[in-house]
Amino acid sequence: MTQKWVLITGAGSGIGRAIAINLADAGHGIVLMGRRLEHLEETAYLVGKSSNLLLAQADVREPHSIREALLKCGLDTLYGVVANAGVGGENLYGEKDRWADILATNLSGTYYTVNETLPFLRKGQRQGEPRHVLVIASILARLGVPGYSAYCAAKAGLLGLVRAWASEFAPESILVNAICPGWVQTQMAMEGLQSFADHSGKSLDQVFQEQMSHVPLGKMSQPEEVAALVGFMMSGQQASMTGQTLDINNGALMP
Repeated sequence: MTQKWVLITGAGSGIGRAIAINLADAGHGIVLMGRRLEHLEETAYLVGKSSNLLLAQADVREPHSIREALLKCGLDTLYGVVANAGVGGENLYGEKDRWADILATNLSGTYYTVNETLPFLRKGQRQGEPRHVLVIASILARLGVPGYSAYCAAKAGLLGLVRAWASEFAPESILVNAICPGWVQTQMAMEGLQSFADHSGKSLDQVFQEQMSHVPLGKMSQPEEVAALVGFMMSGQQASMTGQTLDINNGALMP
């Protein structure tokens, strides 16, 4: 099979959808994976339905769900995996604590995704030919935000996974890297801002302006900008980057 197939989790909206469109435009075969079929179908419509597009309904919190969806796709190999699926929001200790759900999706879901797709990345790979795993983390992997202990912990954990996998898979030329976006214009970001507004008694516009005041470029990124970075990493133009964290945050963090 000459087609270079890439699987994208969380492909039904936001950054995942933009990545799917970018990689499809670059000529990759695309596997759209997500929990809600209707959202995957919306992405498929925007990508443009073709024989090089597959839909895989699965819950990344369940390894068997990923496994079954991959088998239904009928693919032999994968060139790349973009582990993008995630949920955001606050968690507060108590009966309604979202700790377990946020870690199950963001951290364990990525762990299961990569391990279930690993046989497909290995199969048919010529010696020395790079394959790619990209993990979409967050600027909050590096920063603390009150009330976001689960999200911060999960995203920080992803960077640990990336470093471990990069070392483990290097002999097989499977490159593993992370991308840490800052504020990106997505529904999840706007819901986060609205939550800040509700708790502070301020308007959404006030909270937006306050948050952007901490960003040197004074703006959010667009999903297409993150997708363009993913596109480069999957383009075959580099085979030397692994175990790295790529920051795209308008200068909000300069490590």
